[in-house]
Order: sequence, then structure tokens, then C-alpha cells
Amino acid sequence: MELDLIFNELSLRNLAENERIAQQWMSELIKTIKAFTAQGVKVSLRSQENFHTIMLAPNYPVGRWFNDADQRERLFIKTLVTKAPLSIDLGNSDIQDLENNTGLSEFYYGGELAIGLGIAHLLDTVAVSFTSDECWNCSNIKIDTIQINEDEEIFNESLEIPHSSYSHHVNEHKEWIQKRIRDMVIDGEDIWNRKTELFPNLEFCEVVGKQLKNIRTRQLELQPVFKILYELQQCTENWKAGAFNVKNYALEESGESEATLNQYKNERMFLCPDGEKRLFERHIKLRFCNWRIHFFPKEPGKVIIGYVGHHLPTVKYKT
Repeated sequence: MELDLIFNELSLRNLAENERIAQQWMSELIKTIKAFTAQGVKVSLRSQENFHTIMLAPNYPVGRWFNDADQRERLFIKTLVTKAPLSIDLGNSDIQDLENNTGLSEFYYGGELAIGLGIAHLLDTVAVSFTSDECWNCSNIKIDTIQINEDEEIFNESLEIPHSSYSHHVNEHKEWIQKRIRDMVIDGEDIWNRKTELFPNLEFCEVVGKQLKNIRTRQLELQPVFKILYELQQCTENWKAGAFNVKNYALEESGESEATLNQYKNERMFLCPDGEKRLFERHIKLRFCNWRIHFFPKEPGKVIIGYVGHHLPTVKYKT
């Protein structure tokens, strides 16, 4: 499995006092990255700027560190796949907008704009930091997000993302990494082909197959869609009686207004696997990419997925 680690640029807001300390930071980062590879994953490091030109101490970039590092550390960094800018090869404008501070979502740590930490959240991966401050000595980091939706409403939310700055932090993510390996999906077509295995309590309308197959490898929506379907699977599996309720799950559900259904009901009618057309007005919001997953609770232990994709038209949002 490949795992993109996201470099936290805030861990260099204060440079090392001298080259010796900078070398210690690099050694610790290398140990941390090696701890990930020891878990059986292939690692790459994404950073906002070219990692080899990052300044560690005054007049001491990573490029100069190569001259002082021992051979093993030097070769490790030289062979490590590094990617810059953060959005490279992702082909997603939302990530690019966040990186350029022009998007509708912003992420903050301690009141400071936190682009790397925010992208780690969006990509559902781990952020890594230099050991430059005690605040980075943790295996999880809490960040705040501010988002403006299509109705120009402002939402504030606190999030927690996996993080490592020491190798022992990686051990705390061992279960998370192994689960990622088990549940790894390559692209949307992989989700569709493995839907019975991954989501035994969910049924899928045939139209969803085309929608999922359009989701490419590394596309921003891939992991959020998988996570929502996984949560819906857990919720459905535990639905034994009564009305279907997503309370206490990591799901943000909404319905449609009467005005929207009067005007756009047909856009929410989907042919189900049993041959019946049903109205799918209940949906889960994927805020950061403005996608929706529409579902229909059929019976205890069974939910039908009718639509996965961009926000459908409403009286307020014409798409």
C-alpha cells in the first residue's frame, strides 16, 4: 500500500538555532518515516515547497544538510519519493485552492493557517512534523476548520488528524495502518467491484456504478466517499428495528425541502435493484468536496445507495 505523508510546514515556523539541532530534527524525521515503512507501506512525502530546498536553520537548507549527513540518512532522503507542491498529481482544484489559500475551506492550528494539516485531513492520511516544538510531540493533532457552503453559510468544526514526529507515535497508528491496508481501495471502480465484500448491508442502484467508476486513483473524493459508505455500512448493520437513524455516527444527514421536491423530485428518483423506482431525498453531505450520497432505508439491516456525486439541484442551489 502507498501512503502519502503530509509535511506540516508549521513545524518550521521557527528555524533550528544551529546546524546541529537541524541535523537532530532530520534524524528524528527519518526514524519516523522508517517506522511507517516498517509497517509494510510504501511512503512518499508531500510538502508545500520542494523538500530539498526547505530551510532547517539560518542558511542551512536540506540541500546543505546532505553534505553533513551520514551515508545511510543521506541515501534514505535521496531515495524517498518527495512531492511538491502538495497538490501535484492529484488533479483536484479543491486541493489546489486550499494550497493557494483561495478555497472555501480553511484550516487552522492555534490560530495559524495550517495548510499541510488541512490537506492531511482531506486526504485521510498522516501529517508529520519536525520535533521543533513540544506541541508536535503527539500522535494526534486537533485543528479547526472554517467553511463557506453553497448558501454562503459559515461552518466551524474541530477535527483531529493522525500525526507523527517521533517513531513511537507511529506505533500508536499501527491498527489504523493495518486497517488501511485491509480496506485499501485503488479507485471508485475498485469500490464498485468490491461492494458486496466491503458493504454487505448496502444495496446499490446500477447508476451508482457509473458514478463510482468515474472516481480516479488519488482523486480528492475517493477516501471521503469510501469513509461515508463505510459509516453507512456500520450504521445499517446495527439497525435492528425502528426508524433508520445516523445519530452517533460520523455522518451529516440532511433531507430536501418541500419546494425542492416540488421542482426537482425527478432528479432524486432512482431505479433500485429490485426493479422499483424510489425517491432518494435523504442524503449525507461531503462538505469539503460538495458531494452528496443519497440513500433509502429499505428495511432493518438494508439501505439502498441511489446516488454518489455532485450536489443535486435545489431551489437555492441550481448546480
